[in-house]
Amino acid sequence: MTPRTGPLVGAVHHVAYTVPDLEQAITFFTEALGAELAYRAGPISDPDGDWTTRHLGVHPRAVVRLAMLRLGPAVNLELFEYAVPDQRRALPLNSDWGGHHLALWTEDIDAAVAQLAARPGVRVLGGIDTVTDGPIAGARWVYLTTPWGMQLELVHFPDELPFQETTAVRLFDPRRLNQQQGVRR
Repeated sequence: MTPRTGPLVGAVHHVAYTVPDLEQAITFFTEALGAELAYRAGPISDPDGDWTTRHLGVHPRAVVRLAMLRLGPAVNLELFEYAVPDQRRALPLNSDWGGHHLALWTEDIDAAVAQLAARPGVRVLGGIDTVTDGPIAGARWVYLTTPWGMQLELVHFPDELPFQETTAVRLFDPRRLNQQQGVRR
């Protein structure tokens, strides 16, 4: 067998988050953020075996429901709801091991924050910040939390960033994708 010399993966297929209430999360992502529901699955369980432990690394009596959503041009978002005897119900902080947030691009960060801040249970942390120096000078960002406490970040970057002067690596930018597809937003 010849060893593979190229990349082992080609792209991120999806990101996944466990939520306390699957219906609430689907509603939030579809109504507040414009995601599209692709499918639902479950309940999935193995009442007499250990399938959920072997395949998902969770308690053998776990019951799983999930939904897959399409969020924008490049993100598939999988949402899980678990019913399980040993479930921890505290969300990790960004500083905790396993801490996380989902960063979402917006063309108009001011309007997006205003719209989301008006939704019940959404909390904007601080306010919109602009990076003034360093590799992403000019970027604007803000953290917020969903009604169940999941952390989101909204970002908007200028067309050119300082780090681009020193490397050929470019971050994904939905404006480039839209230009390639002939879409103007």
